[in-house]
Amino acid sequence: MTLKSSSRRRIAAGALLAAATMVVTTACGGNGDGGGKGKGGAAGFNAAVNKVANPSDKKGGELKFIGSQEADSWDPQRGYYGFVWDYMRFYTRQLVSFKAEPGAASTELVSDLATDTGKVSPDGLTYTFTLKDGVTWEDGKPITSKDIKYGIERIWAQDVISGGPIYLQQVLDPKGEYKGPYKDTTPDKLGLKAIETPDDKTIIFKLPVANGDFLQMLAMPAASPVRQDKDTKAQYGLKPFSSGPYKWQQYTPNKSMLLVRNDKWDAKTDTIRKALPDKISIKFTTNADDMDNRLIEGEYDLDINATGVGSAARAKVLQQHKENADNPQTGFIRYAVFPQTVIDNVECRKAIIYAADSKSLQTARGGPQAGGDIATNMLPPAIKGADPKADPYGKLAGAPDIAKAKEALKKCGKPNGFKTTIAVRNNKKVEIATAESLQQSLKAVGIDAQIDQFDGAQTSGIIGSPKVVKEKGYGIIIMGWGADFPSGQGFLQPLVDGRYILQSGNNNFSELNDPAINKLFDDALKETDPVKAGEIYKQINTKVSEAAVYLPFTHEKNIIWRSSRLTNVYTADAYNGRYDYASLGVVK
Repeated sequence: MTLKSSSRRRIAAGALLAAATMVVTTACGGNGDGGGKGKGGAAGFNAAVNKVANPSDKKGGELKFIGSQEADSWDPQRGYYGFVWDYMRFYTRQLVSFKAEPGAASTELVSDLATDTGKVSPDGLTYTFTLKDGVTWEDGKPITSKDIKYGIERIWAQDVISGGPIYLQQVLDPKGEYKGPYKDTTPDKLGLKAIETPDDKTIIFKLPVANGDFLQMLAMPAASPVRQDKDTKAQYGLKPFSSGPYKWQQYTPNKSMLLVRNDKWDAKTDTIRKALPDKISIKFTTNADDMDNRLIEGEYDLDINATGVGSAARAKVLQQHKENADNPQTGFIRYAVFPQTVIDNVECRKAIIYAADSKSLQTARGGPQAGGDIATNMLPPAIKGADPKADPYGKLAGAPDIAKAKEALKKCGKPNGFKTTIAVRNNKKVEIATAESLQQSLKAVGIDAQIDQFDGAQTSGIIGSPKVVKEKGYGIIIMGWGADFPSGQGFLQPLVDGRYILQSGNNNFSELNDPAINKLFDDALKETDPVKAGEIYKQINTKVSEAAVYLPFTHEKNIIWRSSRLTNVYTADAYNGRYDYASLGVVK
């Protein structure tokens, strides 16, 4: 997932699951105010990493988010940033969702709109769910199985609402026979044959081929219900119709948002969302340093993007307000990716990798604590099949390999180097610093990389468009990714499977389309033993390294801020080490 800004999007667009090996650190630090100026008191450094800080079930008050990155989309079928997926739980529900628990326990799937986690046929091809009684929309009308089917069908309309994850489309309709609800010629616009709705309370999924991660896909916001009469197509992200505990009251893109309680939501039907605050607001700003200062001053509670305190404020936070900070692993890999339509020679791409100074890149991202450990390949440690020691380009040494870079340049027919362009989001200072670090190290071997900063809110239409990428000559794109769910499929497939290349909202930026890799994905998805599947993902990861389309920077860690007003705060692996937003409360 992007940010997946998140991210994964994310969470992105994201955009997303954190490393199961997240360090649990005992709280140290006092009970002082520490900045947030709230009555709750700061809980201590790392007090919310894998455990609950300031537990409380008290309702009321306003939860105040601030962020320097807008969503790729607030439309549940379209958003891909990781922070967006976390936030969407305020106004969307799914058949199943993740448990509201800290750390690794959060990755357990539990029932949400459905009465249970589904009845699965012995062959793994049929999933049957029954909806709970009393689940309603914000106007009080019942949520039906047809609403869920229609919401999922919207994923097929990539020409209208592009950008979100397409796992369900790939799994339920691998031949691409369905054209989406906007081109559906059936009277009820529910023509997707793989989903049946025999009555308003029953929904049945029929998979052509078994997929062990199918329930994980149903827990994504992309599987949220959408009611046909409220679907505004490409405009739906401006005011989604709520099935969750909050509804939209006000939204001005790139400026602000306000959610208020949905009085038609029944807490008895929802064991996941605490719905503690009376209001939830977001303020968007283009000045990340000002955002950090306003957090420290207590004007806002937390950074919705959860990308960490910036370098300008980091020392102040760690020296004066450490009790308000957490330092979790995020499950993200930050990297550069090389579109093959722009740099089509594998040896030219290898030259970039060898010439990169991995220690400098780590420092640019904030060092070991605020940036993360140096990454050497494209599988996070928590994913089965990962091998953090696999270092095909010698990046753990920390220094560039100038000799090998020059040798690769000779092999690619560019002994004196070449020109290219680095694309980077203009509202991410750490990414700009990373691009500048890479630019500097590439100069040493004659590679002239100009930096082009693009609007981070327009990610899916700029770097997410292969046509635009080629036109602009983006040979290097700075980005990051967190797992959509904890498997090789959930992390790698959107990035390297050729069948996931999209003309808009694309995340396979390298446009890697290797038939051998695509087949290995098919083999892994059929494997019911996670360990055996992991061995196949290990093979895929090796082939990706050989293709030299990625330069991993770090396994990301962040220093994230929580105000002293926040209650019930904890990081959740299910949300890439971010706080579980739907559980948060505030001291009034």
